[in-house]
Amino acid sequence: QVQLVESGGGLVQPGGSLRLSCVASTSIFTIYAMGWYRQAPGKQRELVAIYTSGSRTNYADSVKGRATISRDNAKNTVYLQLNSMKPEDTAVYYCNAQKPPGQDHWGKGTLVTVSS
Repeated sequence: QVQLVESGGGLVQPGGSLRLSCVASTSIFTIYAMGWYRQAPGKQRELVAIYTSGSRTNYADSVKGRATISRDNAKNTVYLQLNSMKPEDTAVYYCNAQKPPGQDHWGKGTLVTVSS
């Protein structure tokens, strides 16, 4: 079992930036894929950004050019930097890890609200 703890959510003005953090309970070297999903009110959970098979990254079209996923292996932490934020980025953001491949582990989520 992999425990994931997110932090960094909050209220951001349109055009602002935010950095989310996800700390894993195990070495992220042992995790097949790790990244971020989000779920807006009344919508399905969707991929935001993810590391797969080591260092490959994948981003949702809606955040390309505005989001950067990064990691600190020594801290077992994955980050999501979101810039030029829009009201439609408002959602609960969840950290996800696959270990082994196909077995999902989820954090409890952190709420991000983009509003003036």
